[in-house]
Amino acid sequence: MTARSLSVRSYLAMTALSLGLLTGACRNEPAPAPSPTPTESDAPRSIFQPEFQETESADELPIAPEPLRETVGFPEGGSEIDEAGMRILETVLGSSQLAEDWPIVLRGHSDAGGSGEVNLRASRARAEAVREALIEGGVAEDRITIIAFGEQNPIEPNALPNGEANEEGRAANRRVEITIDSPEDIVKTPGREPTIVETIATPEPGPSPLTSPTPAASRRR
Repeated sequence: MTARSLSVRSYLAMTALSLGLLTGACRNEPAPAPSPTPTESDAPRSIFQPEFQETESADELPIAPEPLRETVGFPEGGSEIDEAGMRILETVLGSSQLAEDWPIVLRGHSDAGGSGEVNLRASRARAEAVREALIEGGVAEDRITIIAFGEQNPIEPNALPNGEANEEGRAANRRVEITIDSPEDIVKTPGREPTIVETIATPEPGPSPLTSPTPAASRRR
């Protein structure tokens, strides 16, 4: 065998060895990781989807105010509203209940110092004085109903156990109770049933001598 033949054979062997090494190296390389499959979360989302919409939670929903009940006292008698009473009326005029446009009921009361007729007139005059103050404060007159009770619903005894006049009790009984409530609850007061006079005041129709609005001319007398 000639030197040239040996040289060619050596070249071919070396070439085969190199190809074998390259093939082995390729076999040992790790396979490329598969491309991730797109998921629904990766897809573009519209701002009109539910999760992007602003929803009002239960805590943010408006809550209707509780009924308002205040009392304007007339401890000195008569029907003139004193400073304490005016402060209460200022609270009423600035209340959220008044802003609800709910009906307003004024219940006038007196002590037992006079006859039934006199006491009824006195209780009505006090309720009318409160109504005038509310109207001057911007309240529509047709929202206001007056109920005159006279002496029939005292909150304190009018007389002492020995029969003498209870002046403190009588002063407390001279008052006007203000109620601002939703129409369906206007005669409902916790702990008691509505009186006959209140029941008369609730139905829409006909005017009652105790509950109908007083004409402007009569109120000026």
